[in-house]
Amino acid sequence: MSNEYIPFLSEIKDVIKHTDIEYTFRMAYVGDVKPGQFFEVSIPKFGEAPISVSGIGEDYVDLTIRRVGKVTNEIFENQVGQTLFMRGPYGNGFDVDLYKGKELIIVAGGTGVSPVKGVIDYFGEHREETAGMTVIAGFKSPKDILFKDSIKRWETQMDLIVTVDKAEEKGYREGMVTAYIPDLNISDLDHVAAIVVGPPVMMKFTVAELMKRGIKEEQIWISQERKMCCGLGKCGHCKMDDTYICLDGPVFNYTKGKKLFD
Repeated sequence: MSNEYIPFLSEIKDVIKHTDIEYTFRMAYVGDVKPGQFFEVSIPKFGEAPISVSGIGEDYVDLTIRRVGKVTNEIFENQVGQTLFMRGPYGNGFDVDLYKGKELIIVAGGTGVSPVKGVIDYFGEHREETAGMTVIAGFKSPKDILFKDSIKRWETQMDLIVTVDKAEEKGYREGMVTAYIPDLNISDLDHVAAIVVGPPVMMKFTVAELMKRGIKEEQIWISQERKMCCGLGKCGHCKMDDTYICLDGPVFNYTKGKKLFD
């Protein structure tokens, strides 16, 4: 029986560059894991960082990491064939069974695409399990777009809208993700499921726009993945009221998740 407190060594199988500060590290891993869960990645003497799962394979998980501090700076010094310490997975993740047979709407902003990417990948490959699928992904600029290879595939599998706050060149949609919600083609409001992941302000306004379209709170799921710290409910960093987000989340139905915004 594994001890969830103890890190294990995982080999780096691949490193995929997305932007100057965002790479995906493909880490060796065999075991059950869901989209939206997260691992703690650690380096002795430097500390650890919680990283959401952005891809799932038979013998690996993808962890998309932004280089923003001491721990992630050190992670970026490692190459294919080297090892990192990991522990997890933690959190409840997205249960794809909840969305089967529904019209699925996914709205994600920036690095918020990472925790929901596994859901997009799954239903992209199993379109017969949804009644329709629309993904709206928003980024600051064209140079900040993540998962460009996956986006090319998604374009053939679903209704996909990729938008940027400001285009520096032609060929990109501009505007906030919320601008595209009023024009969504929804055929049956009783059979819709929506997932919203991104910065807190983006999630609030996106949920409000979805509800204007007649989608109910109980039909919407969010992720509070930005709140993660120790992953075990011990440090108290993610505690909001009586909820430990790392234990009870980070994925919540909006009926409960709406209470956890700052």
